[in-house]
Amino acid sequence: MATTTMPPFTKLSFLILFLAIAYGMYIALEANLENFYIFTPEQLHKMSLDALEQHGNNTSAVVSSIVTQLRSIDSIRPYLSTTEEWMFNNAGGAMGAMYIIHASITEYLIIFGTAIGTEGHTGRHTADDYFHILKGEQLAFVPGEYEPEVYPAGSVHHLRRGDVKQ
Repeated sequence: MATTTMPPFTKLSFLILFLAIAYGMYIALEANLENFYIFTPEQLHKMSLDALEQHGNNTSAVVSSIVTQLRSIDSIRPYLSTTEEWMFNNAGGAMGAMYIIHASITEYLIIFGTAIGTEGHTGRHTADDYFHILKGEQLAFVPGEYEPEVYPAGSVHHLRRGDVKQ
Protein backbone atom coordinates (compact mmCIF):
# COMPACT_ATOMS: atom_id res chain seq x y z
CA MET A 1 0.00 0.00 0.00
CA ALA A 2 1.51 3.25 -1.11
CA THR A 3 1.10 6.35 0.99
CA THR A 4 0.49 9.62 -0.68
CA THR A 5 1.72 12.90 0.65
CA MET A 6 0.64 16.33 -0.31
CA PRO A 7 3.08 18.30 -2.38
CA PRO A 8 4.72 21.10 -0.37
CA PHE A 9 2.89 23.72 -2.45
CA THR A 10 -0.47 22.29 -1.40
CA LYS A 11 0.50 22.31 2.30
CA LEU A 12 1.58 25.92 1.97
CA SER A 13 -1.68 26.79 0.21
CA PHE A 14 -3.70 25.25 3.05
CA LEU A 15 -1.64 27.13 5.63
CA ILE A 16 -2.13 30.43 3.81
CA LEU A 17 -5.86 29.77 3.43
CA PHE A 18 -6.18 28.90 7.13
CA LEU A 19 -4.30 32.03 8.20
CA ALA A 20 -6.39 34.22 5.87
CA ILE A 21 -9.64 32.80 7.27
CA ALA A 22 -8.41 33.15 10.87
CA TYR A 23 -7.34 36.75 10.24
CA GLY A 24 -10.68 37.56 8.60
CA MET A 25 -12.53 36.11 11.60
CA TYR A 26 -10.34 38.13 13.97
CA ILE A 27 -11.07 41.38 12.09
CA ALA A 28 -14.83 40.65 11.99
CA LEU A 29 -14.97 39.80 15.70
CA GLU A 30 -12.81 42.77 16.68
CA ALA A 31 -15.10 45.14 14.76
CA ASN A 32 -18.15 43.74 16.56
CA LEU A 33 -16.66 43.08 19.99
CA GLU A 34 -18.96 45.50 21.81
CA ASN A 35 -21.97 43.45 20.67
CA PHE A 36 -20.77 40.67 22.99
CA TYR A 37 -20.56 42.86 26.12
CA ILE A 38 -23.33 42.89 28.70
CA PHE A 39 -21.95 45.89 30.66
CA THR A 40 -20.90 49.40 29.68
CA PRO A 41 -18.29 51.39 31.60
CA GLU A 42 -20.77 54.27 31.93
CA GLN A 43 -23.45 51.97 33.40
CA LEU A 44 -21.02 50.52 35.96
CA HIS A 45 -19.68 53.96 36.86
CA LYS A 46 -23.20 55.25 37.52
CA MET A 47 -23.94 52.21 39.72
CA SER A 48 -20.70 52.77 41.64
CA LEU A 49 -21.46 56.45 42.20
CA ASP A 50 -25.04 55.68 43.29
CA ALA A 51 -23.78 53.07 45.76
CA LEU A 52 -21.11 55.42 47.13
CA GLU A 53 -23.65 58.22 47.54
CA GLN A 54 -26.06 55.92 49.40
CA HIS A 55 -23.54 54.05 51.58
CA GLY A 56 -20.44 56.25 51.85
CA ASN A 57 -17.54 54.46 53.52
CA ASN A 58 -19.45 51.23 54.23
CA THR A 59 -17.66 49.15 51.61
CA SER A 60 -19.70 46.02 52.27
CA ALA A 61 -22.93 47.96 51.66
CA VAL A 62 -21.43 49.60 48.54
CA VAL A 63 -20.55 46.20 47.02
CA SER A 64 -23.93 44.77 47.99
CA SER A 65 -25.70 47.76 46.41
CA ILE A 66 -23.80 47.37 43.13
CA VAL A 67 -24.60 43.65 42.93
CA THR A 68 -28.26 44.33 43.80
CA GLN A 69 -28.45 46.97 41.06
CA LEU A 70 -26.97 44.51 38.56
CA ARG A 71 -29.37 41.75 39.59
CA SER A 72 -32.31 44.10 39.01
CA ILE A 73 -31.53 44.13 35.27
CA ASP A 74 -33.29 41.15 33.70
CA SER A 75 -30.92 40.87 30.73
CA ILE A 76 -27.85 40.72 33.01
CA ARG A 77 -29.12 38.62 35.93
CA PRO A 78 -28.57 35.18 34.28
CA TYR A 79 -24.88 35.96 33.78
CA LEU A 80 -24.06 36.92 37.37
CA SER A 81 -22.53 34.74 40.05
CA THR A 82 -25.15 33.51 42.48
CA THR A 83 -22.84 33.42 45.52
CA GLU A 84 -20.44 35.91 47.03
CA GLU A 85 -17.28 33.85 47.07
CA TRP A 86 -13.99 35.61 47.82
CA MET A 87 -10.54 34.23 46.98
CA PHE A 88 -6.99 35.50 47.16
CA ASN A 89 -5.47 36.74 43.93
CA ASN A 90 -1.88 37.67 43.16
CA ALA A 91 -1.54 39.42 39.83
CA GLY A 92 1.50 41.41 38.82
CA GLY A 93 2.70 41.28 42.41
CA ALA A 94 -0.48 42.97 43.68
CA MET A 95 -1.92 40.67 46.34
CA GLY A 96 -5.53 41.06 47.32
CA ALA A 97 -8.86 39.30 47.40
CA MET A 98 -11.41 39.17 44.63
CA TYR A 99 -15.08 38.41 44.26
CA ILE A 100 -16.02 37.34 40.73
CA ILE A 101 -19.42 38.80 39.84
CA HIS A 102 -19.30 37.87 36.14
CA ALA A 103 -16.79 36.16 33.85
CA SER A 104 -17.08 35.35 30.16
CA ILE A 105 -14.76 35.08 27.19
CA THR A 106 -15.22 38.79 26.37
CA GLU A 107 -15.43 40.50 29.76
CA TYR A 108 -15.30 40.05 33.50
CA LEU A 109 -16.50 42.01 36.49
CA ILE A 110 -14.79 41.57 39.84
CA ILE A 111 -14.49 43.37 43.14
CA PHE A 112 -10.78 43.41 44.03
CA GLY A 113 -9.09 44.89 47.04
CA THR A 114 -7.29 44.54 50.29
CA ALA A 115 -7.72 46.12 53.70
CA ILE A 116 -3.96 46.53 54.16
CA GLY A 117 -2.80 48.02 50.84
CA THR A 118 -0.84 46.52 47.99
CA GLU A 119 1.19 47.48 44.98
CA GLY A 120 2.24 45.77 41.82
CA HIS A 121 2.30 45.83 38.06
CA THR A 122 -0.80 46.00 35.84
CA GLY A 123 0.52 43.63 33.23
CA ARG A 124 -0.23 44.10 29.56
CA HIS A 125 -3.83 43.18 28.75
CA THR A 126 -5.56 42.34 25.48
CA ALA A 127 -8.66 44.26 26.61
CA ASP A 128 -9.40 47.65 28.15
CA ASP A 129 -9.64 47.55 31.95
CA TYR A 130 -11.81 49.94 33.95
CA PHE A 131 -11.00 50.24 37.65
CA HIS A 132 -13.94 51.79 39.52
CA ILE A 133 -12.46 52.97 42.81
CA LEU A 134 -14.88 52.26 45.67
CA LYS A 135 -12.74 53.15 48.70
CA GLY A 136 -9.39 54.79 49.31
CA GLU A 137 -7.35 55.72 46.29
CA GLN A 138 -5.36 54.02 43.58
CA LEU A 139 -2.02 55.36 42.45
CA ALA A 140 -0.60 54.54 39.02
CA PHE A 141 2.75 55.31 37.47
CA VAL A 142 3.87 55.41 33.84
CA PRO A 143 7.60 55.26 33.01
CA GLY A 144 8.91 58.73 32.19
CA GLU A 145 6.39 60.56 34.38
CA TYR A 146 7.51 62.20 37.61
CA GLU A 147 4.16 62.33 39.38
CA PRO A 148 1.70 59.50 40.01
CA GLU A 149 -1.78 59.35 38.56
CA VAL A 150 -4.20 59.56 41.52
CA TYR A 151 -7.64 57.94 41.41
CA PRO A 152 -9.80 58.67 44.50
CA ALA A 153 -13.00 56.86 45.49
CA GLY A 154 -15.72 57.43 42.90
CA SER A 155 -13.30 57.79 40.00
CA VAL A 156 -12.51 55.42 37.14
CA HIS A 157 -9.00 54.46 36.09
CA HIS A 158 -9.14 53.37 32.44
CA LEU A 159 -6.19 51.20 31.46
CA ARG A 160 -6.22 50.99 27.69
CA ARG A 161 -5.52 47.72 25.92
CA GLY A 162 -1.79 47.13 25.57
CA ASP A 163 -0.77 49.83 28.09
CA VAL A 164 1.21 48.93 31.18
CA LYS A 165 1.58 50.78 34.48
CA GLN A 166 2.87 50.28 37.98
